[in-house]
Amino acid sequence: MEKRSTTQQTNRVQGEGNYDAAREYNKHTRRFVKSGRVSETAREAEPKTAEEAKELRDAEEAGKSRAKGRPQDPAPD
Repeated sequence: MEKRSTTQQTNRVQGEGNYDAAREYNKHTRRFVKSGRVSETAREAEPKTAEEAKELRDAEEAGKSRAKGRPQDPAPD
């Protein structure tokens, strides 16, 4: 049986999550928030048409319908 180094074993941990990916995601998220572009980016992501808004609402409802046992989002529409 081949013995792996501790570094190789650590990089392969996937049980409760990928620690390296989580660390990288958190680093980039903090950098983005500090950039001050959150509001601007949120406005850019808003639906451009009524049809696009409806598609997004429908997709959200479809997702919620599959979330068994999860409380409904208390945020207003």
